[in-house]
Amino acid sequence: MRLFIAINFSDATRARLLALRDRLRDKSSRGNFSAEDNLHLTLVFLGECDQRQAAAVKKAMDAVCFGPIEISIGRVGRFKRDGGDIWWAGAKESKALTDLQRGLTEKLIAAGLSPDTRPYSPHITLGREVVTVEKPYDCEPFGETASAIDLMKSERVAGKLTYTAIYTKEHQKG
Repeated sequence: MRLFIAINFSDATRARLLALRDRLRDKSSRGNFSAEDNLHLTLVFLGECDQRQAAAVKKAMDAVCFGPIEISIGRVGRFKRDGGDIWWAGAKESKALTDLQRGLTEKLIAAGLSPDTRPYSPHITLGREVVTVEKPYDCEPFGETASAIDLMKSERVAGKLTYTAIYTKEHQKG
């Protein structure tokens, strides 16, 4: 199973992200644009995992304490790539978000897993291999308060990239 841990969004936030994606698509000559149901904020990418590793991921998620996290999206940017760029909506870095991401990574490493350890840059992918005249820009900030994290499975279903939540950890109350 190809796995990652993410924050999924409400319909209202997803609608705003779709508007950003659609603006980008309209100004692009080509690209692979994210499906509506696939818009999420990755916390930790794990890659291929077996059942034993997936169980260890769930335990690591359960061991991390976090409260509600404010997610504020206010920038559209890109990671330059040969053959087309990765375009994203950027989430403002916050101590709560960084602490959660770091805590998850530390627990996963302690459990013997090998998560992606590149510097964390909180973003929602809008499109890959994008060729466009669009330039990065600031947008009117929007977002929500996240109260859960999800273990997501990535797979191709009938040729379509599909992300499915297979485990959810709610924040601690009180």
